[in-house]
Amino acid sequence: MTTLDVPTAQTPLAPVTEVLAIAGRRMRRLRRNPGRLVGITLNPLITMIALGYLFSNAIQIPGSNNYIEFIFAGVVMQVGLASVGPTAIAVALDVQGGLVDRFRSLPITRSAVLIGHTLADLAISLIGLAIVVAFGVLFGWRSHTGILPTLAGFALVAVFIFTVLWVGVLLGMASKNLETIESVGGLVAVVFSFLSNGFLSVDKLPGWIQPIAQYNPVSSVISACRELWGNQAAGPANPVGGNNYLMIIVSLGVLFLVTSYLSVRRYRNA
Repeated sequence: MTTLDVPTAQTPLAPVTEVLAIAGRRMRRLRRNPGRLVGITLNPLITMIALGYLFSNAIQIPGSNNYIEFIFAGVVMQVGLASVGPTAIAVALDVQGGLVDRFRSLPITRSAVLIGHTLADLAISLIGLAIVVAFGVLFGWRSHTGILPTLAGFALVAVFIFTVLWVGVLLGMASKNLETIESVGGLVAVVFSFLSNGFLSVDKLPGWIQPIAQYNPVSSVISACRELWGNQAAGPANPVGGNNYLMIIVSLGVLFLVTSYLSVRRYRNA
């Protein structure tokens, strides 16, 4: 078991040091087990190759003659959604292995363990995102709005990934069955990506699915990224109208506050 060097006396920088120590431990585990990185990049790459490359000529999107550009925002969302399951499993293993009990016995900030864990997983997911972006450029994706809007789009993706990682943390703290976690994580990745506007415009989906796709927060993030990258098709940027960014702030903000609060509370009572 890895030994953590954490301060015994609380100083203003102690929580930062504790978070970095926990994050460093998690990153070192990636070097010994790179399967996590493969897991979060494989599904987005398969989707991009199958839909964006092999079947691109068979799928027509009104107002867009480049299908790979249309689906690219949906593909990068899959990186975040695919990270939920591995994060949940890692947290659950720490709980079952007694590591959480050991952390709770140390003189460190309660929330530092989960924050460090999440920041490390964010770094891993961003590495996976970079791999997916590289393949996207190879297959023909381009941003048409300049460097600042392009970076703003990827910053929004990073915020989305960090938010959904807390869903994985809560799932790992709440469930002790690894098979259940794996099933739920896979379901999240499939349902929230395909029941959105990521791969087809909402009006092309079956009628009963359209309201789900319209109010799926993933759809709002995808629409905003398309707008920032100049990849949007014909029609409104926001599938439900109104202020797209306000919807993102509300939906992701509520999701983050609820999942982080419940995760830290459950950690304290574990």
